[in-house]
Amino acid sequence: MKNIKEDEHLSVLNHSCAHLLAQAVKHLYPHAKFWVGPVIEEGFYYDIDLGDDVISEEDLPKIEKEMKKIAKDGKRIVRRELTKEEALSMFQDDPYKLDLIRRMEEENTVISCYTQGDFTDLCRGPHVEKVSCLKHFKLLKVSGAYWKGDAKNKVLQRIYGVCFETAEELEEYLAFLEEAKLRDHRKVGKDMKIFMSHDLVGQGLPLWLPNGAFLFDTLERYMKDKERELGYEHVYTPCLATSELYKISGHWDHYKEDMFPVMERDGEEFVLRPMNCPHHMLIYKNELHSYKDLPIRIGELAHDFRFEASGAVCGIERVRTFCQNDAHLFVTPDQIEEEFGRVVHLILDVYKDFGITPDSFRLSLRDPEDKEKYFDDDAMWEKAESTLRKVLTDLGISFHEEIGEAAFYGPKLDVQIKSAIGHELTLSTCQLDFLLPERFDLTYIDRDGTKKRPVVLHRAILGSVDRFIAYLLEQTKGVFPLWLSPVQVNVIPVNQEYHSSYAKEIFAFLKQEGIRTTLDDRNEKLGYRMRDSQTKKIPYTLILGNKEQEEGTVSYRRWGSEETITVSKQEFVELLKEEVASKKM
Repeated sequence: MKNIKEDEHLSVLNHSCAHLLAQAVKHLYPHAKFWVGPVIEEGFYYDIDLGDDVISEEDLPKIEKEMKKIAKDGKRIVRRELTKEEALSMFQDDPYKLDLIRRMEEENTVISCYTQGDFTDLCRGPHVEKVSCLKHFKLLKVSGAYWKGDAKNKVLQRIYGVCFETAEELEEYLAFLEEAKLRDHRKVGKDMKIFMSHDLVGQGLPLWLPNGAFLFDTLERYMKDKERELGYEHVYTPCLATSELYKISGHWDHYKEDMFPVMERDGEEFVLRPMNCPHHMLIYKNELHSYKDLPIRIGELAHDFRFEASGAVCGIERVRTFCQNDAHLFVTPDQIEEEFGRVVHLILDVYKDFGITPDSFRLSLRDPEDKEKYFDDDAMWEKAESTLRKVLTDLGISFHEEIGEAAFYGPKLDVQIKSAIGHELTLSTCQLDFLLPERFDLTYIDRDGTKKRPVVLHRAILGSVDRFIAYLLEQTKGVFPLWLSPVQVNVIPVNQEYHSSYAKEIFAFLKQEGIRTTLDDRNEKLGYRMRDSQTKKIPYTLILGNKEQEEGTVSYRRWGSEETITVSKQEFVELLKEEVASKKM
């Protein structure tokens, strides 16, 4: 779907509709006060203080009706520039607008307001010419939002909506939203029994059910096999460490607010780790290394912990504990380009297996105007960024640069993809790091006998395994390829009394051949059991009756197909094994 925020005309249309929403709310709730109503990728929202009143989704049609009434009236939208004194006087009873006015003054922004009929709102604009231009809109949902995004502030009510030029565009978008609901990984994950959550465990701490654990294990084995072929060695490191480790690495100064609180025991301070690189630096440092040993590739599927705000937690896409497909490559400076190229080729190889097409490659750089959140070493940053830019250019990778998206210790390549429900995700990353080898005093003996500093490539192919599974759930709607499906075949005897014995024989044969199989010989009608197999999105369902039993064959139906095909049991197994080996999506 189109990014509304990036489309100039749609952006103006949606921002104007946010004001139309505010005007309608003011008519219905005269005491309402308004914070901000920006355009977002999916439309717009407005944050509103309604005092003791609470708007629910059942109230949205009433607000829409008032919006349509105002739009039909067709008032012109008039812009006016204000002096600071005029603005303060006009909004003297509105603490939210007064806060905005003071911010505008600090930023030397021209203060302006827009009036449409009986409603005036502080705004930079621009807007459409008349409210009658706003015909095709829909209010979508209501949620709570802290004023200024600060949990210490009051919770405001946030109403989301969207506006289009034509009714057809709006209907198309609403249909997309309905499809997105069906694909939401939280819904699919529940239906497919992948994961669950519970308040007694805590927000952002998912519990992986057997089907989810199978997916997790399969992806872990898949990545380890890929990495071993490329010379990676895998390690296990503890999920916590002393705070001193992160002070040495620099994470303490730049990442402390995102970490779980310190635990004090026996005079030491421990924290749950937010990332794995400091542990891997120590593993490298555990032995002396020659230039002949490099590159050294250390991999780990490691569980990390970050205290995400409760409002940001989302299913398994954004959690407080997650598993990273992490690795650190220790290289000499002249190995950077080759090893970086190997990482890119690995990313593309993995994407081919999962049918993923990268949307873009992003070179994430430090913001030179806001250096506070980055390690302070201008020479290091200039060297790292120019090196990475040259490597990407030499590899022939088309990329765009994004200021302010670097890690605190170095620039990185982010591979951006669009999910099936329109979200832009950073799936894979590869970061260039000259800092941590310095902080941990890592060395190798060069060919001239002198000690040199290695360079580190931080890379994650699947990124967070949790988020990758969320992505797969939304891409496939739970219809996994055969090699990933927790259950590959469901065996159903037509009649439990007459065909159960043969069904059990086939079930045992498939299990012996390494096929993940279930047997449904419940005392239920055949149609019910067939529908249940489809609902569970099992790739293959076997229907075994008189003919199959007499001839020693099996009849199968693929998920989503009405065609039933009869083959020998050996042919069926060969079909399955070939499909698994090809990793056909």
